[in-house]
Amino acid sequence: MDAINFYELLGYSASVLVALSLTMRSVVKLRVINLAGAMLFTAYGLVIGALPVAALNFFIALVNIYYLHQMFRTSFAGHEV
Repeated sequence: MDAINFYELLGYSASVLVALSLTMRSVVKLRVINLAGAMLFTAYGLVIGALPVAALNFFIALVNIYYLHQMFRTSFAGHEV
């Protein structure tokens, strides 16, 4: 597989994950799948030299991590882990 096809596969995979995340009823599933898509898009943006794509998706990944952390911290509050 040459580099161009790998880059395209990376971009398409990221697109599918982001689109799939928007079909989730569960906010946790939405954020986890969207996080994976944003991470792939960050890598995609870096490998093709599109820094705005990488920067935006890195920010989106951080937002997803923040809210997932908040959700899990709240759901485990008062419970021993």
